[in-house]
Amino acid sequence: MATSFNEMAWPVQALVFLALAIVLVLAGLYMPFSPVQAERVAVDDANARLKPLDANVQSLRVYQQRRVELQGEMTALQKQLETLQAIVPENKEVDEFITMVQTAATASGVSIRKMETEPIVSQQYHYAMPFKLTADGPYFSILDFFTRLGRLSRIINVGDMQLSELNQSGPGSEQFRLTPGTTVTGQFTITTFFTNPDEGTSSASANGTAGNRAVPANGRR
Repeated sequence: MATSFNEMAWPVQALVFLALAIVLVLAGLYMPFSPVQAERVAVDDANARLKPLDANVQSLRVYQQRRVELQGEMTALQKQLETLQAIVPENKEVDEFITMVQTAATASGVSIRKMETEPIVSQQYHYAMPFKLTADGPYFSILDFFTRLGRLSRIINVGDMQLSELNQSGPGSEQFRLTPGTTVTGQFTITTFFTNPDEGTSSASANGTAGNRAVPANGRR
């Protein structure tokens, strides 16, 4: 004899409802053209597209970190370049260099009597610009003058030094008013450097004689 659903015990009814719910859920998940199935397909496609993008992001993070490191290196190199440009400038900057030398001489109590340019010498990566100086002063003032030259921002080499005791009663001494305590006079060559060749530099290097002119110095007379 058949029993109606309402006459069944409530546990049996609950199992029936549970089984029916499971069937409906499975039908919604796996039946073709169901909204849930369509969403699952869309999610799977999105995940498939996301995986290579995640891989690209991970690889780009390395470049992002490297970019920060490169920016720090570029900042440090820029500071080094500015320092090198002060030591070996691009242009000759003759007037500025003469002013620097004269200031060092005045601070040391040394009198520069004559300062002449010598031919510019082309070297592998830069150009050497020598000057021949005639100066006098107390012995320790001359030493202090050389020390101050070594502390200037530009590189300066001193060579061809010829120092001698000053004979204040000798010929030519009447041309200048000597600093009290002056005991030494001499000639020497100071050389500085620059990197940017201009037309004058090219002709000077080719002829070997250009630039041989006297540069006035503030010697006391």
